[in-house]
Amino acid sequence: MIKPFSTEKLSTIRQELVEMISRIVGTAEDYATDIPGLILYRFTAPTAAASVTYEPNLAVVVQGRKRVDLGPKTFIYDASQYLLTSVDLPVLGQVVEASEEKPYLCLVLKLEMLMVREMLSRDDIPDSYASSDGPAMLMGDNTAELLGACSRLLDLLDSPHDIPFLSGLIQREIVYRLLRGTKGARLRAIAMQGCQSNRTAKAIAWIRANYMKPLRVEELAQLAGMGLSTFHHHFKALTTLSPLQFQKGVRLHIARNRMLIDGLDAASAAFEVGYESASQFNREYSRYFGQPPKRDIQNLRSTV
Repeated sequence: MIKPFSTEKLSTIRQELVEMISRIVGTAEDYATDIPGLILYRFTAPTAAASVTYEPNLAVVVQGRKRVDLGPKTFIYDASQYLLTSVDLPVLGQVVEASEEKPYLCLVLKLEMLMVREMLSRDDIPDSYASSDGPAMLMGDNTAELLGACSRLLDLLDSPHDIPFLSGLIQREIVYRLLRGTKGARLRAIAMQGCQSNRTAKAIAWIRANYMKPLRVEELAQLAGMGLSTFHHHFKALTTLSPLQFQKGVRLHIARNRMLIDGLDAASAAFEVGYESASQFNREYSRYFGQPPKRDIQNLRSTV
């Protein structure tokens, strides 16, 4: 049995990542690298809660701390843990620990589910034997093996000619480390064709693509090939929400961004995302974000 890396080795690799990300990003808050799907982030102060949709990805914080709210469930993670997302999920995310002296530093790598599925089709990737229960967003402990692969991926940015040949290989290693880790079972279940988590993920994707349309849960259950009660159970297990709550979250997040970024008023944003009543939109928005649309957007703009 291979002896695991020591805690000292883990700290060394983490510090290397701090230095690499700081050098690459400079003073920017986000930096889309030349490696497809890899984005680096740097913040020197805590941020307001932002409405975002997390695609399947791996988020590794190497300095600072972040909070992500998925429905009623809260994830707070720092340099000791990664955040793994396996399906598209509407969340509120905010940096909660950052300073000029110690900026928040994070790398986010998009996960290609086709790659995950292809790797799982091979017999030489053993099962982690961990539980596949739980939501499609999970935290796991960082290891020197995982961070080492992330460090080698960043190294490629200094030799761009190597990226087309080596980035895919290193990303496959990262996926392998995730699948073999204690939190890999949920990613495995979602990626595998035919299993209930994978079929539920298809229903989630349908809601994301058709959030403006009226939602008929019976039709979603048919799309997933499940009975209604079974579908409800698996949908809530993956997202922490019912299908109707999930659709509401998607609509409200998109409407919030349309008001914040594109300057729409509340009524226009409401109708654009599928609401038939502006007053209903205002009530649900206030319950979800804690204040009415106009005041919320004003507060968000004042923090930028």
